Amino acid sequence: MSVSVEKIRKRDGRIVDFNQEKITNAIFKAAVAVGGSDKERAKYLSDQVVKILNEEYDGHTIPSVEEVQDIVEKVLIENGHAKTAKAYILYRQKRAAIRKAKEMLGVVDDIKLSLNAIKVLEHRYLLKDKDGKVVETPSQLFRRVAKAIAKADILYDKEADVKKTEEEFFEMIKNLEFLPNSPTLMNAGTELGQLSACFVLPIDDDLNSIFDAVKYTAKIHQSGGGTGFSFSRLRPNGDFVKSTHGVASGPLSFMKVFNVATEVIKQGGKRRGANMGVLRIDHPDILDFVVAKEKEGELNNFNISVAVTKKFMEAVKNNTEYELLNPRTKEVIKKLNARHVFTLITTLAWKSGDPGIIFIDRINEENPTPEVGEIESTNPCGEQPLLPYESCNLGSINLSKMVRELNGGYEIDWEKLRNTVRKAVHFLDNVIDLNKYPLPQIEQMTKANRKIGLGVMGFADVLIKLGVPYNSEDAVVIADELMHFINVEAGKMSEELAEKRGVFPNWEKSIFKKKGIKRRNATVTTIAPTGTISIIAGCSSGIEPLFAISYIRKHILGGEEMLEVNPLFEEVARKRGFYSTELMEKIAKSGSVQHIDEIPDDVKKVFVTAHDITPEWHVMMQGVFQKHTENAVSKTVNFPNSASVEDVEKVYMLAYELGCKGVTIYRDGSKSAQVLNIQKDEVPNEKIEIEKPPEPIPKEIPKDLIRVDAEYAGGCTTCHL
Repeated sequence: MSVSVEKIRKRDGRIVDFNQEKITNAIFKAAVAVGGSDKERAKYLSDQVVKILNEEYDGHTIPSVEEVQDIVEKVLIENGHAKTAKAYILYRQKRAAIRKAKEMLGVVDDIKLSLNAIKVLEHRYLLKDKDGKVVETPSQLFRRVAKAIAKADILYDKEADVKKTEEEFFEMIKNLEFLPNSPTLMNAGTELGQLSACFVLPIDDDLNSIFDAVKYTAKIHQSGGGTGFSFSRLRPNGDFVKSTHGVASGPLSFMKVFNVATEVIKQGGKRRGANMGVLRIDHPDILDFVVAKEKEGELNNFNISVAVTKKFMEAVKNNTEYELLNPRTKEVIKKLNARHVFTLITTLAWKSGDPGIIFIDRINEENPTPEVGEIESTNPCGEQPLLPYESCNLGSINLSKMVRELNGGYEIDWEKLRNTVRKAVHFLDNVIDLNKYPLPQIEQMTKANRKIGLGVMGFADVLIKLGVPYNSEDAVVIADELMHFINVEAGKMSEELAEKRGVFPNWEKSIFKKKGIKRRNATVTTIAPTGTISIIAGCSSGIEPLFAISYIRKHILGGEEMLEVNPLFEEVARKRGFYSTELMEKIAKSGSVQHIDEIPDDVKKVFVTAHDITPEWHVMMQGVFQKHTENAVSKTVNFPNSASVEDVEKVYMLAYELGCKGVTIYRDGSKSAQVLNIQKDEVPNEKIEIEKPPEPIPKEIPKDLIRVDAEYAGGCTTCHL
């Protein structure tokens, strides 16, 4: 059909090109919501809309978006599509309410992100003036980041097309195909300019070293980073102190100092500080460390992990003793039964989620620069082992954007994934050069090794689109193929950058020198938890399964609560004709669909949640991703409340056998302040009054539904970090 209407006026007053395909897609989506599937019919109806537009507008008058939508409604009704018209009207009303909510936040959404994404961006990422008023749009934020990071190209090629690089970075981020870690989004192109998320600081057995580390920690937290420490060099509680002829107070006493310091420093004024505290399994104070977080509220700014050795794990298997060593004298202090200590660790993890375990010998076996130093600790969530004074910047590819439609289904778009990996590695390498480091020691070590950590998010979404259950051999095969591909392509891109820009300075002291491989970066891949960037991208968190299909999101606007449904599930439910608000609220009582009769079995099979999946599947998935990840993998192994300590022990041993570099578990309900709560029918249902439009939001929401914090994206239910 000939189109005489060439332009359309957006709600913000902008004049843009008219695109009939958008009308066709909107009609088709409305039809799908009520069980329709005829794309050709949607095209026919959009032709009718265009015909009316051509008749009513002479080419001089430009129709508005609202006027076009009014005509769509009219055409649907006049052509006998009342149900589709109703779905279209409800969608318009929902969008209007969301726009109003975004306006209340003071954000002009020029990318059409979700309300949750806008809430997170407003709270943490968008620049504000001195009065706290937002002064940039999401698109301007992404442009600010892309423009700032692209500038590094000129350092290596005076003739580099920086504008071209900027556009590539901008499109990749704007399309939510890749997002860098939070400090980069917050600080790129600003005076602060600190872009890394992960830091490890050394703590020597010396008062000056300890309190220097406290000062450095405050600086890092203030700039948006998180810190990891090993307290293993500190002499044990009660040990001799020559300078005072007194006794040492031990690692735990100093951990409390770091905890208090963290409490009073907010990261860049946008999120509170986070720490990882590590102690070796052979430190004399290990038993006190293991139980340090038994009482809720203790060391609340720390995740803690035990650095477990191969010798210890073998002693656990053989039920034999192992030695505790004084780090000051290297003398054996005493021996403990390894299995008893292992049981204590798993019991405390069962009780409160802490401590986790890192397999420190395995981490150092895969240390790319062993001649430079030994790795003692990781960042706060455990995915980034680092040398003392080293930092790393992370970024994640949104796998849900790496698929394409095929014959009514989906397949992985390998070429798009390859191109995205290449651009992401380029981006992350540039970050190293443009970063404003909080300490000269950190800048020196970071630039010497040039570690980057490219990871993924949206993995659960990909499996759902492919129709594959998370807890299946097919899912493990897909994970294996995906991460192998990403790791190989990231390595290739790092080699190409090395040809153009040179190898990382410590290459001569690295494993790559011995292999004859020239690399720009000592490491290229990391699987991070992707907390808030998953919300921005509108995808599942990291490699985690969905935590819930339907739930209540808290504190969206002024303390309000909102019923949310996983968009992929909602799409299927509407298309298959079993969607209803009442059903979504029923699902939100447990988050799972496995015991709901109204839902078809084939849908139940694909839409599994973290608690539908046995812990063994969680660990197997972590293991297969770790196989192709040069750094480490952040993954929470979720247990039901009914799990036993023995169940936790089995998972820890399985993680060791499968080659994981660490493991963190969480048993539902073991902390009162977990971010996501699955509550049972302890509170009687209250009367529900549904307010429409837009999305059905009860004025009084039952207290027995799952509730999540506004900035929760899934995965680690206790991770406020």
